[in-house]
Amino acid sequence: MKLYGYFRSGTSHRLRIALNLKGLEYEYIPVNLFKEQHLQPEFKAINPQGLVPVLEVDGLRLFQSPAIIEWLEETYTDTPLLPEDSFGRMRVRALSALVGCDIHPINNRRILQYLRKDLSVDEKEVQAWCHRWINDGFTALEKHLAEDKERGDFCYGNKPTFADCYLVPQVYSARRFNVDLTPYPNIVAVDEHCRSLEAFIKAEPENQSDAF
Repeated sequence: MKLYGYFRSGTSHRLRIALNLKGLEYEYIPVNLFKEQHLQPEFKAINPQGLVPVLEVDGLRLFQSPAIIEWLEETYTDTPLLPEDSFGRMRVRALSALVGCDIHPINNRRILQYLRKDLSVDEKEVQAWCHRWINDGFTALEKHLAEDKERGDFCYGNKPTFADCYLVPQVYSARRFNVDLTPYPNIVAVDEHCRSLEAFIKAEPENQSDAF
């Protein structure tokens, strides 16, 4: 396996967590977004959209982290990241989508660079933009976690799932943008528990070879 990613990319981070939870070894190939390597022809030949992560395995080139994680779940079944029951699988996918569809894409690097460069939005307003959408999503997610009385130390149940793969990178991002996490005790507790586990520790941005 070859994983093309960037240490601070939330999508790369969530895929690293999933790979680690599955116990899969991979070669990490950094793509420096800060230097815009993802926009160069060499990487566009790997992913025409110019986005990380990309996973190469057995002659296949996989893109879009939600699809890759689903593929891993279907292909490497010994360590499942989805519950056995249909409602549980739906809930985990829904919690994942809350982060992956409604928080992360609005605050990812290319959106923020567009605000800064194309629309000349100052940094204070960019921070306000990030805070708005992270807080909106976390307010809903916190309520979902609080209402699940059967939940253990994770987003769902007593084992890590897709939802934890999505949540932990988003909490990391929230801290980077100085979001006050005090209103979200359940989110913080899940994050702290997950980040005590080896699979999550190995996936942390600061532990990647391209961290700076």
